[in-house]
Amino acid sequence: MDPELNRYILLNEGKGLVPGYPQSTLDILGKRNIAAVNGSNHKRIRGSLQSLIGPAKIKDELLPKIDRYTRILLDNLDGKTIDIQKMTNDMVLFIDFKHVMEIESSSIYETFKAEIDKLIVGTLSLPINIPGTNYHHGFLGRKNVLKILRDIIEKRRNSSVKHNDMLAYLLKEEDSRYKLNDEELLDQLIMFLYSGYETVSTTSMMAIKYLHDHPTVLQELRDEHFAIQGRKKPEEPIDWNDYKSMSLTRAVILETQRLATVVNGVLRKTTEDLELNGMLRKLFAQINISGSFHVFLFGNSISLASYYPFSGFAIPRGWRIYVYTREINYDPFLYPEPLRFNPRRWLDKSMESHQYQFFFGGGSRLCPGKELGIVKIAIFLHYFVTRYR
Repeated sequence: MDPELNRYILLNEGKGLVPGYPQSTLDILGKRNIAAVNGSNHKRIRGSLQSLIGPAKIKDELLPKIDRYTRILLDNLDGKTIDIQKMTNDMVLFIDFKHVMEIESSSIYETFKAEIDKLIVGTLSLPINIPGTNYHHGFLGRKNVLKILRDIIEKRRNSSVKHNDMLAYLLKEEDSRYKLNDEELLDQLIMFLYSGYETVSTTSMMAIKYLHDHPTVLQELRDEHFAIQGRKKPEEPIDWNDYKSMSLTRAVILETQRLATVVNGVLRKTTEDLELNGMLRKLFAQINISGSFHVFLFGNSISLASYYPFSGFAIPRGWRIYVYTREINYDPFLYPEPLRFNPRRWLDKSMESHQYQFFFGGGSRLCPGKELGIVKIAIFLHYFVTRYR
């Protein structure tokens, strides 16, 4: 799909293009999660999360914890054969669970992880609630995760013990602009754990794969991290200034996300009949094509591939549009030699903010956890490349 048309659809929520996730995703991640709501509710929930996982919070509180937990998880791997994907999955969920509830996490982590695994399986499945289906497993996983979280919330509300984690902040939030009810709170916790579990772990795994395949880049990355290590005392943790100096590391992460395309696209739903005539005329003028336009759209219950005449093109109300962003990542006009792993392209700071870069969404839907995700991968790479060969 054309980058300009993608951008139009993603950045025009106010014109009737709202999130349109499948029923199974809404049932399992919650109808009040940040990716599912729109308008004032989205703005309020985003503000609440941004104060919890934005750059200021990372710098002052979260980075030292990420550093400590990552070192713990990467200890004692000498001589072992490890599954990178499983290791990074476990690492990300463990760190995020510690962010959510630091004290209780130690005693319930294994039980909670088993239920999260069930939940994830069901998020992209047919909503058929029959024993044995992925949806059924996912639905049970959500039910059990909610029970665990509600029990902990009840105990905290009946206790005078003070906590310093995400759940504590959400429970005591006094700013009425960002106050969440219990249903919203629970859905944000589930979404936070789910979103990082897949995207951050997969990006970490693929970064290791690309670095293995490109030894020159790997050596340059090692040089960057050994230089950081050389400025610090033994066992001194990574701080914000160290992280901000990891320019090649950030470039490796962004190039991994581009080439691996961890998220292929997003769904939007029309809230009214939507005319795209002007946008399509511009598209066809750019590529010098006339005639008909082939578009894949999703109706209420079936997938349709329809041919519409060039004039009078409209998407009916209630239909879903799959914005396929993957192809943009391989556009040679945006990324010369697009199939080549070339992190250095991202050392040009303007690349990260160009208008067709949708790795983390765009506009008001820019992922509030963008910087947190990059920090987790950067800290993982620091200890991985300085401790192991």
